[in-house]
Amino acid sequence: MNPNWKTFLSTEQAAFNNDGDIVFPSISSDSEKQIFAVSDLAVLTVTGKDAAKFLQGQITCNISDISETQSSLGAFCNPKGRIITTFLLVKKADTFLLILPVALLEPVKKRLQMYILRSDVQLTDSSNELCLIGLGYPAGQTSGPALPEPLFATVQQDAVFINLSTKQNRCLVISAPETAQALWRTSVGTQGFQPQDSAQWRYLDILSGLPWLTPETSEEFIPQMLNLDKLGGISFNKGCYTGQEIVARTHYLGKTKREMFLAECASSAAPEANTAIIDNSTGTEQSIGTVLMAQSWQNVCKMLIVLQVSDTNDYRLALKNRDQDKVTLLTL
Repeated sequence: MNPNWKTFLSTEQAAFNNDGDIVFPSISSDSEKQIFAVSDLAVLTVTGKDAAKFLQGQITCNISDISETQSSLGAFCNPKGRIITTFLLVKKADTFLLILPVALLEPVKKRLQMYILRSDVQLTDSSNELCLIGLGYPAGQTSGPALPEPLFATVQQDAVFINLSTKQNRCLVISAPETAQALWRTSVGTQGFQPQDSAQWRYLDILSGLPWLTPETSEEFIPQMLNLDKLGGISFNKGCYTGQEIVARTHYLGKTKREMFLAECASSAAPEANTAIIDNSTGTEQSIGTVLMAQSWQNVCKMLIVLQVSDTNDYRLALKNRDQDKVTLLTL
């Protein structure tokens, strides 16, 4: 995180936990205008005259669809079609920005570096140069910068705005520290936005079905298992990329063995990523799925979980080795 941005947030009464979360003093979380300093995502920039061609051969989405007004979810896979990381891909001028989990940025950068060879491509960890802000708006209206349609982007005053969801009316902003500070001051000081903890932004990502990975879940799932096909994160007519054969074969077979679901845990304590899930209706403790990501907020734990596909979806789910904490499937 940029040190000037961190210092600024401290003057705004932010506290920084050891787990990387950013916490603000207890204030009403019922405000319809909310602002977040997003701490668990980072930015990898890709530049150079061969950047577009290079990315086209490595990612699941179509680089030809990406512009300053159109972003996309996507994934970078290993040769077996397993996702190393998911990301949001946006473009600003001639630079591509990949927003991905902080914990996976360096491993992904090293992995991509192996494929560059003699191409004119530069990969840069821009975590210290770019800040991420989340904005939550009242349903049906905006305040401040006009929101584009979902997963569309717009560049305003040296910042990139990405609308993540019409149902939640959320926007992710990418900007330099000076622009981020100005946006924060205006949003909080004159537009009535209330700062909220970064953990709440992660909770909202889960409700949106955004499948962020961790080192524990990296290279465990093919893209369709995380609903990337339904989220527009896979192009099936763009040509070859790393892992494409497995992804395409799964698509044309028309089914996957596992699928991602939104779920709620009976306990307010969030389980770790990769925690096993069992089906009590089978009378065994054999795992039928795992936790992809989980976050507790206001004593409620929401999770994205990946389960073996059932014809009936008639499960009696519980977290293994967690005193059989009950897991309830919700509508995603």
